[in-house]
Parts: sequence; structure tokens; C-alpha cells
Amino acid sequence: MNLYDFITQKLGIDKAIFYTLLGKGLQMSTALFTVLFIVRFLSSDEQGYYYTFGSIVAIQVFFELGLTGIITQFVAHEASHLKFRENILEGDEIYKSRLASLLKICAKWYSIISIGLLSILLVVGFVFFTYFNSIEIGVKWKGPWVVLALGTMMNFFITPVIAIIEGLGKVKEVAKFRVWQQMFQPVVLWGGLWMGADLYVLGVDAICRILLITFLIWKSLIYGILLLIWNKNVTNRISYRKEIFPYQWRIAISWISGYFIFQLFNPVLFATDGPAVAGQMGMTIQALNALQAFALAWISTKVPAISKFIALKKYEELDILFGNTFRQVISLGAFILLLFVTMIIVIQKFNISFWGVAIGNRFLPALPLVLMAWSTFSMFPVNCWATYLRSHKREPLMINSIIMGILCCISTLILGKLYGVYGMCIGFALLRLVSLTWIYSIFKKKKYEWHKR
Repeated sequence: MNLYDFITQKLGIDKAIFYTLLGKGLQMSTALFTVLFIVRFLSSDEQGYYYTFGSIVAIQVFFELGLTGIITQFVAHEASHLKFRENILEGDEIYKSRLASLLKICAKWYSIISIGLLSILLVVGFVFFTYFNSIEIGVKWKGPWVVLALGTMMNFFITPVIAIIEGLGKVKEVAKFRVWQQMFQPVVLWGGLWMGADLYVLGVDAICRILLITFLIWKSLIYGILLLIWNKNVTNRISYRKEIFPYQWRIAISWISGYFIFQLFNPVLFATDGPAVAGQMGMTIQALNALQAFALAWISTKVPAISKFIALKKYEELDILFGNTFRQVISLGAFILLLFVTMIIVIQKFNISFWGVAIGNRFLPALPLVLMAWSTFSMFPVNCWATYLRSHKREPLMINSIIMGILCCISTLILGKLYGVYGMCIGFALLRLVSLTWIYSIFKKKKYEWHKR
């Protein structure tokens, strides 16, 4: 087997994955050096604000309600019956019309709720940080929070466009856009921190990212395709009430539950143990999320193909593709997490410094670090199984999401208050084990039920 066959067949790296991995690789590299710049130019308290900002901003899931992923799947199902040839849309008029109606539903929905998101972010942010702010710390957060809220709203508005493009099978093109974003991001983050912008860099980065990707879409052939779909006369509509909402409300509950599972750590630690400890958790989670996103590129880029096989009822091809992808995600995920944990523990043990600051002290101690790494690893199979199931335009994980969200919320609040970051991480790791076992049983059961016909 030559090198090309090994890369494409064994590692499963096609062009879409290549560009996605290039973007994720740049994201990981950027995250690594951003950590160094944060350590150098932000205090431990400012670091706490930096990452808690991100957790508060994540309340956008209450507005998005899982619609982005649904859009990709619905578009992929409709587009599987169509062909694009030199900006000409070929296929049955029914599918063309349904695709156009979906695009217009998204434009209307996101136009309205993006304004609501901005308003809520401003209110929640000012209430939270005013109540838990310590005057002695002296962190200037009001201006940076306003800029970040504005940038978040702008990025939120463009998300359905990206989802539609991916659903059309243009995964490679979207990956290229994100590569450009990742190449440009260090200029903003590192340059801003170097010049003393402090917490403002988060909002400025968000605004620059949306301006860049909007420009790239406008200058690409994809813009013409989107216009072609938009201008199509709608005679057969996708019914939001009958088709999307019955599926979305289940996904929405799962997404909302996800906030209480993954985003509650920083605000709770910020309120109970102060911004410095919240900063340790935030930096650890950011690093683990970057590694997770890198490994999950193997499955996320397969959503259009998986949805297409399901729409055409080619279940044998579906399971071959999924099985290969699943093994690649698990193997790579285990390797990079082990490497990361080992590196951080070595840095902490030998007290390695950068620019006079102990880097290891900005991450969680060894035990909580290992527990959070395990929790991240458990998400690799869970995300794969969830992608497979949800690509059927169904949501069988709703009950799991609700119960795990409630349990994680209780665990984080109670154990975090009583035992700090150690209790919080132990509780979370045990609950991830329970969820992993439960979701696997759901996957096996639903796969058999849906494909046996």
C-alpha cells in the first residue's frame, strides 16, 4: 500500500477532512500560543474573566435551539435529489422549491432572534459580572463585554448560511473558509494582547471573523449558488411546524441540556472560588475542546454523506463509512488526549515558566486535569453515535440529555460548592461514564429498529 492509499483509506483523510484538519490544526496551534500570550499579558483574574465570558456567551444555545445542525441535515436530504452544474440547478422542481423555502425560513428566523440574543447577552452579562465583581481585583470588563456581545450576534446571524453550504455538500469549501479564519485569528488575538487590548480581543476577534467569512462567501462561487436557490420560486414549502419543529424541539432540549453539562463550570467557579480558579478551568476546557474538535473533524465532515446514504436507504454503505470513521475518531482522540495530559503534568512537575510566569499553574492540577480529559474522551463515541442517529432526522437522545443535564447541573452546583474544582470534576467524570453506557444502548437499539424494515 502506497502513502496516498494509506492516508485516504486507512486514515480516511479526503479533501474535505484535509482542509478541515488544516483549519483545526491551525486552531490548535493558535490556541497553544494564545495560552502563552494570555499567561504573559493577562493576570490570573483577567484569565478568569476571559474564559467566563465564553461560558456566558454560550447561552446562545437557548436561541439557536439546535436548528443549525438540523438545517445541514434537511438541506442534505433535499440536495441529494439535485445536481449543480455551472450554477444551474438540475432536478425535480419539488426539491428545488423545498430548498428555497428552507433558506428563507432561516433568513427570517435568524434575523429576529439575533436581536433578541444581543439584548439578553448584554443584560445577563452586566447582571452576573456586576454581582460577582470584586472592586479590589480592578478588572475592566464592561466595554469588552459589549463588543463581544455584538460580535457574537453577528456570528450567530451567519451560522445558518454556513450550515446550508455544508448541507449542499460544500464541506471542503467551508473548511477552506475556516482555514482563512484560523490564519487571520492570531493576528487579532496575539496582536491585540501584545498591544494591551486585554479583554477587548475577544469581541474584536469575533467581529473580524464574521467580516472575513462574509467576504470569502461573497467572492466565491457558492454565493451564486445561494442566490440561485434564494431566487427560486417557492411552490412546495418545507413546513416548519410539521417537519422541522417536531424534530427541533427534541434537539433543542438536548442542546439546552448541553449548556448545563459543559458550560456551567466557569460561572460556578467564578462565583464560588473566584476568577483565578475559573481561569484554570477555562484554559483547560479550551485546550481539551480544541483537541476534541480536531478529532471530531472525521465525523463532522461526513454528515452530508451519511444523510445522503440514509435518504437513499443505502444502509450497508452507511455502516461501512460510519464504522471506518468511528475507529479513526477513537484512535486519534485517545492519542492526542494522552499526549496533552502528559505534557501538562510534566510542565507542572518541573515548574516550567514562560516569560517569567509558571504556565502549569494556569491549568487545572493533575487529578482534575485527568478527569476532564477522560470526560472529553467519552464524548468521541457519543458524538459519533449522536451524528449517526440524528442524521435520520430524529432525536432519540432527548431523555438522556434532559436527565444528564439535570444531574450535571446538580453535581456542579453542589459538589462545586462543597469540594471545589475536585468535587466538580469527579462528579462530572462519573456522570460521563453513565451517559456513555446509556447512549451506546440507545444507538444499538435504534439502529436495529430503523434499518430492519
